[in-house]
Amino acid sequence: MTCSILPALPGLASADGFVTPAEEAALIAHIDDAGVSPFKFQQWTGKRLTRSFGWSYDFETGRVAPTDPIPSWLEPIRALAADFAGLAPADFIQALVIRYDPGAGIGWHKDRPVYEHVVGLSLGAPATMRFRRRINGKFERATAPLAPRAIYHLSGEARHGWEHSITEMDAPRSSITFRSLARSK
Repeated sequence: MTCSILPALPGLASADGFVTPAEEAALIAHIDDAGVSPFKFQQWTGKRLTRSFGWSYDFETGRVAPTDPIPSWLEPIRALAADFAGLAPADFIQALVIRYDPGAGIGWHKDRPVYEHVVGLSLGAPATMRFRRRINGKFERATAPLAPRAIYHLSGEARHGWEHSITEMDAPRSSITFRSLARSK
């Protein structure tokens, strides 16, 4: 595993080869069997297919609520992701699995303020995570490649100061995202 913090984007850490190809294939199969459904945001339905475990954010009410427990097949990955981020596995209260079929992507956004640390594992086709932030009326931009089996951690400035997105995919891709709750100030 190679870890690199991109100097242009403090708070973004990434590592390639986080899981083996066999583990990747097994995780993709679990995601495909997890009952993923089209992502819904208010009256909009996205092309990516998702399912939350542990806790789920309801875009209609703006609240986080319990949902189905994090399944046992995600627990070893949760522990590895927590170690990568320097957190305890129990800190990750949400696991979100996503399948991006051809034509699916994710638009510009910041993860909801109720969450703090965001750790993602990229599976299947390679992708590029794009970042932007508005400075003096213009966008400053950065990119980070997401190789198959790569992990990333968004914290601090990368998590709170930048939006991120993934362009529409030409090939199938899956991901697992773990999130911790933000601490009350």
